[in-house]
Amino acid sequence: MNRAVWRQPRVLLWAAASVVTLGFLVALEIAARHYGMPGPITNQAREVIFAPKSGPLLYASMGLMMVVLTWRERIIALGVAVGIDVVFFLVRWAVGAQMMFGNGALWVLLGCAVIAVTRRTGAERVLLLKGVGLGLLLVAGRKTGDAWLLITSKTRPMVLDQYVATADHALGNPSWLVGRLVEASGSVGSHVLDWVYIQLAVAAVCVTVYQLRNVAAERRFPSHHLVRTFLVIGLIGPAIYMIFPVVGPIFAYGTGEAFGDGGGGHYAVGILWPDTMPTLATPHHMPFNNITPRNCMPSLHTAWATAIFIHSRRGPRILRFAGTFWLIATLGATLGFGYHYGADIIAGVVFTLTIEAGLRAITRGWDRSGIQLVAYGAAVFAALLLSYRYLPMQMATHPWVFGPLLILSMVSVIYAYVRTTRQWDPKAAPVVQPTPQPELV
Repeated sequence: MNRAVWRQPRVLLWAAASVVTLGFLVALEIAARHYGMPGPITNQAREVIFAPKSGPLLYASMGLMMVVLTWRERIIALGVAVGIDVVFFLVRWAVGAQMMFGNGALWVLLGCAVIAVTRRTGAERVLLLKGVGLGLLLVAGRKTGDAWLLITSKTRPMVLDQYVATADHALGNPSWLVGRLVEASGSVGSHVLDWVYIQLAVAAVCVTVYQLRNVAAERRFPSHHLVRTFLVIGLIGPAIYMIFPVVGPIFAYGTGEAFGDGGGGHYAVGILWPDTMPTLATPHHMPFNNITPRNCMPSLHTAWATAIFIHSRRGPRILRFAGTFWLIATLGATLGFGYHYGADIIAGVVFTLTIEAGLRAITRGWDRSGIQLVAYGAAVFAALLLSYRYLPMQMATHPWVFGPLLILSMVSVIYAYVRTTRQWDPKAAPVVQPTPQPELV
């Protein structure tokens, strides 16, 4: 590649992003090993041979990569992946090792990267490498998140759950209420919500595959799609965990036998969730174990489900229905399993809309409306965190004032986002009817 090509802004941007990403992964690897655990690079390398943590995620990643392939190449890639997994399955069954599929999908991803470098040239090479990178980024995002969660549990011994739980009185303690509903629904309801909660990445892939359905034909990616939002959420969100460490009600307030061991142990305030509402008292920092991730504020599951909902709006009816269902079910799971407080949910929605607005503004070019929307979303998000930390007692003692204010703040960001992005959407030009010509007599 000649020097003039390297000076192009887009090439420089991709090169800088690659260097930053690699440096970030190396830093996380070093940090994780400092605490005696393998980092994201090691964990991903192990899955080339050993049983993966999530087979569906690896196949979903391969599905993302295949958007750049022809139908014939997709069938071949899928057949190779399944064949490799069958071999791994038989070997593991013979030696009594842990059973899990997904190695074949990872092998196909890596194989396509090799093919792109050795057998493709020019634009075809770039397109295939982008597809491979897209698939590997989804996997790397999962591994990076695991490393971040480990670091939060090791470096933040004190948590702010009492502050958030106190502020949550303004919303009526929704986690306790939804937790009782899930408990009353029995095993069917809890299993459905648990499946939705765990397979969030698969839902994201379904929406992304629809958005990228024309990549193979057009030989280029769209300017904005769901994976970009997912990755930015996963990159920025854990940094906020370090600033506002919260473990969640099922851990901080304990749980009864119906939900099993909440994991809080003697660090929990008591066995309160979801049957006994927490008493109203002045909140304090509380020490917690060095195992449980501080991954509540904001709720990234809510953030990702909100992103899926937003990006599914332009799809067919079944995709819009699925996006709506996934958002509602994810909200039910995050609250109903005691993983999050209501305050986390509101912060997660505002967080997502702000990031989505920023990414769309970057794509179309910054202007006054984009700057105002991102600034407003960031200001509301910061105000929410500050109020949870410094005004929890006032919020709890005046719920009919602060409860509506919290909801209104979220709704105002939603309204600003919808109104602004509608102005950004291209307007269809009106069809001009030809003027009828008078008939010649």
